[in-house]
Amino acid sequence: MVKAFSVASWNVEHFHGHHERVENVSSFLKYQDPDLFALYEVSGSEVFSKMVERFPGYTFQITEGPQTQEILIGVRNTLTAFITQKIQFKAGATYMRPGQLVTITEDRVNYSLLFLHLSSGTNPRGMGLRDEMLHKAVKFRHVLDKAYGGRHTANYLFLGDLNTMGMEYPFDRDIVPETELRKWDTWASRYYGMKRLEKSYDKTWNGSSSSSLEPSNLDHVYAAKHLKFKRFRSKKVENRHIDVDVRGWVDEQTVQSQDRWIDEHSDHSLLYFEVQKVV
Repeated sequence: MVKAFSVASWNVEHFHGHHERVENVSSFLKYQDPDLFALYEVSGSEVFSKMVERFPGYTFQITEGPQTQEILIGVRNTLTAFITQKIQFKAGATYMRPGQLVTITEDRVNYSLLFLHLSSGTNPRGMGLRDEMLHKAVKFRHVLDKAYGGRHTANYLFLGDLNTMGMEYPFDRDIVPETELRKWDTWASRYYGMKRLEKSYDKTWNGSSSSSLEPSNLDHVYAAKHLKFKRFRSKKVENRHIDVDVRGWVDEQTVQSQDRWIDEHSDHSLLYFEVQKVV
C-alpha cells in the first residue's frame, strides 16, 4: 500500500512565548516529519513565527475568534489542501475553539480531516459541551457523504484532544471515561461507518508525578472504516500492530524522565499516523 500523507496531532498545553519550550516543541515536531500537523492550545506570536521559521516548506492557518487558545494547522506545500474554520463546533460557547476542517486532495481523491479541541471538565456542563460536539463531528460524515457520492463514501476523519474524561455526579451517578468513549464508538460504528483507531498507548495525557490525577485517555482519531493506515508495531503487546503511534512522554522509561519531558514539551504525547491511498 502507498502512503497518501502523514499526520501529527498534538496538544501543547498553554503553548506561548517561552523561548526554550517553543524550541523544544518545534524540534520534536520537526523530527516526526509530518505532511500535515495540528497543534492545540497555541497562543502568542512567537509560536507562529517559530513554526514558519522551522517549517519553511509548509502553509499555515490558525483559528480566529475571542478564544485565547487556538488550533494551528501546518500543511506541506507538496500537498493540495483547502482549510476551513468550522464555527459550528463551538457548541454556542463563545470562548470555545472552533474546529479546523482540512481537505487534502491526493491523486484526485479528497480526504477530509476535522481537527477538534473539545471542552474539558468532569462536571455536567463540560461533558454536555463535549457530547454535543462529538455528536456533530460524527454526523458530519453524513454531510460529506452527500457531497462525495452517497452513504459511507467520504474519506473522513475527526481527531484531536477530545477530552473524554467522563463526568462526576452525586449519588453514584458518575459516568466513567470508558463509558463516554463506548457511547461514541458504538454510535459512530453502527450509524456512520466509522471507528476509533487503536493507539500504541491508550493514555496520552500525564500531569506528571506531582499531579493528583492519573494519566488519561484524552486524544483520539476516528476514521471511516474503509480507510487504511500504516501499521505500527505495538509497544505493549508482542506481534500486535496498531494504526496510531503515540510519541512523547510515553516513550520515557522512568518517572523522572517523563516529568522532565512533560516540563520541556507538553503534558500530552503526540499522535502520529499515515493514511494510505484510496484506490
